[in-house]
Amino acid sequence: METYTFLRHLADSWVLLILTLIFLGVIFWAFRPGSRRVHDDAAEVPFRHDEKKPDAARPTDGTDTRDGKSGAATDKEREKADG
Repeated sequence: METYTFLRHLADSWVLLILTLIFLGVIFWAFRPGSRRVHDDAAEVPFRHDEKKPDAARPTDGTDTRDGKSGAATDKEREKADG
C-alpha cells in the first residue's frame, strides 16, 4: 500500500471521526449549563469603561444631530425648507 493511499484512508475514517468529536465537544463546551454568566460577562467587555450609557447618546426627540432637523424629513422636504 502506498503512503498516499494509506493517509487517504486514514483521513477518510479515523481523522474524520476525531474531528467530528472535537467539533461536537467544542459546541457542547460553548453551550454547557452554567456558561451564560461567562458569555454575558465577555459580551460586556467593550462597554466596561464607558462614561455614558449607549442609549444616552441617542436623541429621543427624533431630531437629527447633524443639522437639528427632524430625522423623518426627506431630502426634497429639506431642500424646500432651505430655500
